[in-house]
Amino acid sequence: MPTSIQEDTFYEGGPAVGDLILNLLLGLTLIGLPFAVGAIVRAIWLRFNITSRRISVTGGWMGRDRSQVVYSQVREVRSVSRGFGAWGDMVLVLTDGSRLELRSVPRFRELQAFIEERISALRASSASKDVENKGFAA
Repeated sequence: MPTSIQEDTFYEGGPAVGDLILNLLLGLTLIGLPFAVGAIVRAIWLRFNITSRRISVTGGWMGRDRSQVVYSQVREVRSVSRGFGAWGDMVLVLTDGSRLELRSVPRFRELQAFIEERISALRASSASKDVENKGFAA
């Protein structure tokens, strides 16, 4: 009988609505027009799914690009606030040196804390397993 792995969803949704509104207002000027188009594309096709086991980002033209990362692959989380702190951008630095960007993330501080908590829990459990394995080898 196959075992099912429980996966709890912490956040599932698109980019911050404030990002779209702000960029549409800036789009009224000629200089802000490319930013408005980018915000519209993000609002339509960008989706985040952050669970207890992994981070999935679906985006790109027509939502055809999909990236999935498990927490054991994440080395570091960097973030910067946007929209006066209402939303932010996050970069996940992976163990192989590559980066996964999450743009216009709502509740980004809460999500960053959740991701960092998962990473530290994984590191603590792997460190305790290493100590147990070394104890048996001696």
